[in-house]
Amino acid sequence: MTSIKEQAAISRLLSFLQEWDNAGKGLRTQILTKFIEANEGKTGPELELEFSQGASLFLIRLTTWLRITYMTGLDLEKLLRSIGIFLSAVSSNRYLIEFLEIGGVLTLLEILGLEKIKEEDKKESIKLLQIIANTGRKYKELICESYGVRAIAEFLAKSKSEETQEEVQILLDALVHGNPKYQNQVYKGLIALLPCGSPKAQQLAMQTLRTAQAIIGATHPSIVDCVLKVLGTMHLEVQYEAIELIKDLIHYDVRLPLLRGLVALLIPPVKETSKLQAKIFTDSSVLQIATQLPVFLQQAAAAKTIGILARGDLKLAEELLHMRVVHSLMTAMGNTDHSNSQRLASLTLEYFVQLFPLVEEHVRKAMGEELYQLFLSNAEILYTKIDSIQADILAVNKVNVTKALHLCEGTTASCLNFCMGPGDLNDVEYVTHFEKLNSESKE
Repeated sequence: MTSIKEQAAISRLLSFLQEWDNAGKGLRTQILTKFIEANEGKTGPELELEFSQGASLFLIRLTTWLRITYMTGLDLEKLLRSIGIFLSAVSSNRYLIEFLEIGGVLTLLEILGLEKIKEEDKKESIKLLQIIANTGRKYKELICESYGVRAIAEFLAKSKSEETQEEVQILLDALVHGNPKYQNQVYKGLIALLPCGSPKAQQLAMQTLRTAQAIIGATHPSIVDCVLKVLGTMHLEVQYEAIELIKDLIHYDVRLPLLRGLVALLIPPVKETSKLQAKIFTDSSVLQIATQLPVFLQQAAAAKTIGILARGDLKLAEELLHMRVVHSLMTAMGNTDHSNSQRLASLTLEYFVQLFPLVEEHVRKAMGEELYQLFLSNAEILYTKIDSIQADILAVNKVNVTKALHLCEGTTASCLNFCMGPGDLNDVEYVTHFEKLNSESKE
């Protein structure tokens, strides 16, 4: 027999459930508000005590109402927060299972794709998916099996709220970790986000890609073109993340195509610059946006990235010389349509000139003494001092350090001639490595 106290508790529960069943939308919203205020942060046992061991009876009503009303997009935030109290409660795994058994994951993912639903409501849906993903590997797999990666990635690209986008990043990061069966799917989904039109989404995707890259340990070939295209952004925070990702990627099997791609960006395709010139004659407003043409932004960013990479790795700097980077940097310095390209290319070329005497010799000869002295005096502001003839000299240069490098490969002495002196330990180590390679090639 139940005690009088237990009977009273059961009576209160039945009365509460009856009130919910008979309530309209307005009253249900009030009930949810009181429920959230009274129960947020409670554990599973505490919720059971609150509902006289019948908490699941209320949860099933909440999930049923969610499935009935979510298509309308009305008052979802409080409903989702109420469900979240059950799912996030400590020692409440059975609530999660009950929610999943009625198709909870699919409902949450569908909410992300509905236009009628407010951004705040979608953010609550993301938070519930975070709770589910953080519960364990099998739950992460369930989200991925439900085509969750695509739905989540598309929502990140379309979201207008940076706060919501950051919540999505947390979810994607959770799906990358401890999810070996589907981590590649998440990785590819992140790559697919790179061309999207949202700068914040691009930034967050690249941050998560760096984590995913370290976990997976292999690359997808499409990542090279995608990350190089991102360099055409006008947003410096996005460019920063792209450069950081490139710094990671050069340690993988895409190193050569990535370096070649960066050097290629220093000389934009003629058809792209020709299109700009044609538009300038027909539309004077184009003059205002000419300096922000994506290919010129890529050119400037490529010059900056090459400088960062070369300064961090002497061997990589030498590899770039074999890709005719000096010729391409000088060509970029002659691009009078984009001063930032000129400035950044000049700074990067200055480093190569300081590092390799062979480069200094070829650059001095190609520039002529007057232009070269201007370059030496202050590379960063060189673009403000040169005239149109000097710009043309840079733009049409024929410097070919690569040919000279091939000629010197037969003798160690001549190779040492274009390396820096023994003052830098890293440089000495590299020269020793280079000598070893030469001796091995002779054997």
